[in-house]
Amino acid sequence: MTLTPQSVSSGSDADPRYVKFDERKMKRMESNRQSAKRSRMRKQQRLEELKSETTQLQNQNSICRHKIDSVERKYHSVDTENNVLRAQLAELTERLNSLNELTQFWADTTGFPVDVAEIPDILLEPWQLPCPTHAIAASDMFQF
Repeated sequence: MTLTPQSVSSGSDADPRYVKFDERKMKRMESNRQSAKRSRMRKQQRLEELKSETTQLQNQNSICRHKIDSVERKYHSVDTENNVLRAQLAELTERLNSLNELTQFWADTTGFPVDVAEIPDILLEPWQLPCPTHAIAASDMFQF
């Protein structure tokens, strides 16, 4: 509904001051309506932008979670493999020690000299082996 100066007038249509005042009031009211409409449109546009950004960030978050899950699975796989290798190392070391003891017992019993070498500590503690001469890039370790 559009208001006219005559519909807002307080009955004193003949006085030009009131008509001019009513016209300014009407212009101000219309200007306020337009300003409020623009404000609502900006607010709606900002809301749409935020919704879009939220969706984009959720997608990025999902991708990051999948990558993290993949790295965790690889880590657990490598950790499990390391545990198996440690157990095998312990078992093989024990077997080698037993064989060395048997060989030494046989040498002592028969009188044949046998050179039973001690197991070097470096073989018993492979994590202390000298570092390789080339660097291993982190990107080589975690391929997605």
